[in-house]
Amino acid sequence: MWNNSVGAGIENKARYDHVFIALCVLLMGIGLVTLYSASYAFAGRWFNDKLFFLKRQALFAALSFLLFFFASRIKIETVKKFVMPLVLGAAFLCIVLFIPGIGTTKNGATRWIDLGPLTIQPSELVKIVLPLYLAYIFDKKKDKLDDFRSGVLPPVIVTIVFFALIYFQNDFSTALFIALNSLVIFFIAGVKLRYFICAVVILIPVSALLIMTKEYRLLRFISFFDPAFDVSGAGFQVDNSTRAIASGGFWGKGIGQGVLKIASVPEIQSDFIFASFAEETGFIGVFLFMASFVFFALRGYKIALGSSDTFNKLLSFALVTIIVSQVVMNIAVVSGAIPATGIPLPFFSAGGTSLVITFIASGLVANISRG
Repeated sequence: MWNNSVGAGIENKARYDHVFIALCVLLMGIGLVTLYSASYAFAGRWFNDKLFFLKRQALFAALSFLLFFFASRIKIETVKKFVMPLVLGAAFLCIVLFIPGIGTTKNGATRWIDLGPLTIQPSELVKIVLPLYLAYIFDKKKDKLDDFRSGVLPPVIVTIVFFALIYFQNDFSTALFIALNSLVIFFIAGVKLRYFICAVVILIPVSALLIMTKEYRLLRFISFFDPAFDVSGAGFQVDNSTRAIASGGFWGKGIGQGVLKIASVPEIQSDFIFASFAEETGFIGVFLFMASFVFFALRGYKIALGSSDTFNKLLSFALVTIIVSQVVMNIAVVSGAIPATGIPLPFFSAGGTSLVITFIASGLVANISRG
């Protein structure tokens, strides 16, 4: 299958990292099983269909595989030609959210565009578009990184614009996430250390200030340092997710046998799905889960380091980091290691846009693995 061209702009070589591809398929399979186990009780109670979330996710999985195949075959030079249109398109989608009647508000946040049976979350698109842009611009200006105005300022401005657009969707978690990952790309690209340090120094107080602008953010932050502060409110999800994780013990309760997922952790099929996985598979399951993602990261970074092209190297490194850092942050939140944020678990959490973007990113990394 991987040896056939599928159209204009599509590569015809076939030297893929098949281990990396197999890991993507494996994680998707485990993710679907985990999603069903975590969601069937909630889906049966609210939608009168225990397969509700599984069926939706399976449809997006099929679409994701198609887009993975396309992303793994398209010529990288063709990708470069569409970087700026993609940046403008992502910015446009983020902006139209603020138009009454287009953006959909849930729990006080306007993050989704409702298209009837489907919803699109533009901030998820930014997770792949911004790394594409940064890899492209740093490759183009790799000889000008000593000049702040012409070499560093343009990507700084674009990053700030996307940060602001996502922040005003009342999605501070994702805005901070893309800012931190952008800093990693700046550092890897070779931006002078003093610029990098200045950015970090600015980001810390700005983030602290933005946390204090919303009561629920501040309460979550306080609950992190004092878990007993508001266990029935801001700390409810994290408190119960840590209980679910601890209850799994060494061997776990068995797939489908977890009970704390049913009522203790609200919407566990989304950002807190790892709590259900840990409850049912125990220490052994969590260890294998961690090992799978460590292996995924190692293969991905090996692909990045093995590329001789600056754009390919930066892009593959950035995309692998985007996926892996989401895993780390999600598990840290669910286990109470950092304050609660709304970061999904790649390959596992319910959500079509997140799954599609994860597979497009993985497909591009697989594409780059051909050298």
